[in-house]
Amino acid sequence: MIKPEILSPAGNAEKLHAAVRFGADAVYLAGLRFGMRAGAGNFTADELKDAVQYAHSRGVKVYLTLNTMPRDGEYRELESFISEVNEIKPDAYIVADIGVMQTLHELCPEAVIHVSTQTSVVSSKTAETYMKLFGARRIVLARELSLSEIKEIRKNVSRELELETFVHGAMCVSYSGRCLLSNHFTGRDGNRGECAQPCRWNYKLYKLEESKDETRQPGIEQTEDGTFIMSSRDMCMIEHIPELCEAGISSFKIEGRMKSTYYTAATALAYKKAVDAYTDSPDGYTPDPSLTELLQSVTHRKYDTGYYFSDPMRDAKIVDEPGYITERPYFGIVKGYDARTGYAEVRQKNKLVCGDKVRFLTPSGETEPFRIEKIQNEEKESVISTPHPKMIFYIKTPYPVGEGDILH
Repeated sequence: MIKPEILSPAGNAEKLHAAVRFGADAVYLAGLRFGMRAGAGNFTADELKDAVQYAHSRGVKVYLTLNTMPRDGEYRELESFISEVNEIKPDAYIVADIGVMQTLHELCPEAVIHVSTQTSVVSSKTAETYMKLFGARRIVLARELSLSEIKEIRKNVSRELELETFVHGAMCVSYSGRCLLSNHFTGRDGNRGECAQPCRWNYKLYKLEESKDETRQPGIEQTEDGTFIMSSRDMCMIEHIPELCEAGISSFKIEGRMKSTYYTAATALAYKKAVDAYTDSPDGYTPDPSLTELLQSVTHRKYDTGYYFSDPMRDAKIVDEPGYITERPYFGIVKGYDARTGYAEVRQKNKLVCGDKVRFLTPSGETEPFRIEKIQNEEKESVISTPHPKMIFYIKTPYPVGEGDILH
């Protein structure tokens, strides 16, 4: 049995630090171009250098996404970008386009390639071909595969070829994310990192009055809010860690570069704890309900197990209600702790009010809750709330906390 790595999203430096602190074995991130999440904070060249140094100094790998589909006019800029970021030494590049793979090999023969899920790899033959032609070290399999199909691919590919699958986060209604809806409706190209997510919009069904065939009725249920025929549920596989580990998957990938720092920390912590618990004692393992509860606390749509156990042609995994199930509000991130006074220095994320009941999320788990009795601003003056974004404030805590812990 392979002990899989926990691969977390890192949309910006703060989320990167949270992923590393809360248990990720590797992170994936993007520069300012050629990544599929243009709306994430992303990283300048200098920030990428700092990110790689920070992660490597803590034993965490960094995978850089180059998973857009560049047009001819973009290749000169792509070549310049590759030459620049390769000096930073990311551990691998996540690539979807074979032209980008070839460019990487020409400019950086030593570059490690992870084949993106957007290539829709669904067979061992295709996986082996990417390894033979482009030297791919890892295949991020199509999300539409069942667990039994993943096991079959693992059995039939070379031992040195790693397999990665998504275990948590948003799913896409289009096959392996290859979607044209955003381009059609808004002119924003989803295959070049600018998806407007029209699949999440509300739609209403109308019966065409001129239709002469009265027997043809739409096979779509519509609520008072409309229908969500294109909006997928979110994936959550925390209760199926044994099956995933035994399938020979090398990397458990968490979706969510656009999600909050709290989401990044909570998901990394939950999956790391679950994998450690199972691989340390497979025979004595039982799912920890507190980890499921923790994942329920982050922003998500209705959870599902994706296509691991069902056929996408029979069950499209569509939501039946609009919007997100919102996460617990998180009030700030600890910047420091004074053991002498018992006060924690916190940078604000959301408004905190005296009397609020709170707890901390730490790398060990969630602390016992307590009630806020006193808040001081940066000048150490007593205040009743923290209304200003990113303000520094101080609270007395009943136990020590560490830099990077999250108050929620």
